[in-house]
Amino acid sequence: MWTPDVYQGAPTPVTGFMAAATKVAAFGALLRILYVVLPGLRWDWRPVMWAVTIVTMLAGAIVAITQTDIKRLLAYSSIAHAGFILAGVIATTPSGISSVLFYLAAYSFVTIGAFAVVTLVRDAGGEATHLSKWAGLGRRSPLVAAVFAVFLLAFAGIPLTSGFAGKFAVFKAAAEGGAAPLVVVGVISSAIAAFFYIRVIVLMFFSEPRPEGPTVAVPSPLTMTAIAVGVAVTVVLGVAPQYFLELAGDAGVFVR
Repeated sequence: MWTPDVYQGAPTPVTGFMAAATKVAAFGALLRILYVVLPGLRWDWRPVMWAVTIVTMLAGAIVAITQTDIKRLLAYSSIAHAGFILAGVIATTPSGISSVLFYLAAYSFVTIGAFAVVTLVRDAGGEATHLSKWAGLGRRSPLVAAVFAVFLLAFAGIPLTSGFAGKFAVFKAAAEGGAAPLVVVGVISSAIAAFFYIRVIVLMFFSEPRPEGPTVAVPSPLTMTAIAVGVAVTVVLGVAPQYFLELAGDAGVFVR
């Protein structure tokens, strides 16, 4: 549970990279170990992974509700997402591997885009990460708020976003792999998580902006590119995920 402290304390660009890259690397290594090194012991490690998955999904979602800092909120959110990905790992099927790879790709682009937006919202002290300072952002800077809302909806798994396609894929793989109870827990955790994502959206668009509210910095070309690519990938993977799921399935051959 060190993740929230690191997310909050590290420079936001570093946090965004760490949130995406380390998760991809960690789950890539986990897949290789469980599917290649320990395939004959799956009935030994699966019960442990079940417990870890359930705790991770529920703890990440529940604790995130209490957060008042946007970076800590995203940190606990990442813990819940790790649990969702583990549900696909537990499936121990080809569809489980492809769903995990798809989820990792989708999550990475959403995460980098979301943290890129966070770097733009500033006050006199630097980045304005306290949630209260995001009140009325939709009136101060509608475009920035709308883009961040797209990423939040993807995190929540709302249809027509990459987040929905990813969650559907891992939950479907888990159900087919005999882990239907994990799917039930995952759906409950997703519903809990949706609350705090929607809360931020409501805060941005339906709250009065504070007189001493933050300003939105002009993005650098690199930041603009990260945000634009993140939005594009989030929408494309959400609207037409099948081709990319098949591509992830082909990539999964190298994992096995």
